[in-house]
Amino acid sequence: MVRKVIIFAPTLLFVALVGLFASRLNKDPSALPSALLDTPVAPFALDALPGRDRPLSSAMLQGQVSLLNVFGSWCVACREEHDFLMSLKAQGDVPVHGINWRERNPADGMRWLEKHGDPYDRVGQDPDSRAAIALGVTGAPETFVIDASGVIRYRYAGVLTSEVWASTLKPLIEHLRHGEGPAS
Repeated sequence: MVRKVIIFAPTLLFVALVGLFASRLNKDPSALPSALLDTPVAPFALDALPGRDRPLSSAMLQGQVSLLNVFGSWCVACREEHDFLMSLKAQGDVPVHGINWRERNPADGMRWLEKHGDPYDRVGQDPDSRAAIALGVTGAPETFVIDASGVIRYRYAGVLTSEVWASTLKPLIEHLRHGEGPAS
């Protein structure tokens, strides 16, 4: 009997692992769970980038539905999503605020925006990750949908695209603007 268990144990383990891996194939890796969903943005106050006169604080995220985008000049994926953020600014659909995260030299973030365009209404610098930690940021780029009450309603980890905008973010923003609370 013990000999049969020893012979079949590797096969059973293999089948269990295949089942586990197969169950993960349909999961969206950018849809990371966040314990902070449906909670107010933690208080923070960030200085403006050098050359900008508009700092960013959590209090400024109240009053209208907005996006909060975490980026850095060092972030390759942030460059990939930047053109889409510029198109959002041109459309004027939603205010986009930025957190320039982990920038060694704050002037680098401003130079990057001057070179590629500035899609942000307000940008705060977060070199020590204080605001990023409070938001539960795991990497850049990362974008949060904040409702008019300053509550985090959605978190997207990864590069924003027109597909993500059309299928997820824009419908949620429209839903929130109509005062219906978070979409199910």
